[in-house]
Amino acid sequence: MPQYFLKLNAKRPTFAQDMTDDERAIMKQHAAYLGDLMNKGIVAVFGPVFNPDGAFGMGVIEVENEEQVKEIIKNDPASGINNYEYYPMMAILPKK
Repeated sequence: MPQYFLKLNAKRPTFAQDMTDDERAIMKQHAAYLGDLMNKGIVAVFGPVFNPDGAFGMGVIEVENEEQVKEIIKNDPASGINNYEYYPMMAILPKK
């Protein structure tokens, strides 16, 4: 199955340091959502990347097609306050 790299771009460079309570609640929902997809074998890895120019989220997913990528992004609570980029990739993953 194809893999994709997901990049979740925060709406401001300081987002990781100064989230509002509402934003923090949404990001907790985001982590739970991706954690559930991980338990289903769709997400291989995800988490924040602490770039000094501004943190961002990353994930690697394995799905059947690009439409599934779009659906995952659409259903992610974090999509309402941040935006995603995604790119096909050839991930080296542990054998299942």
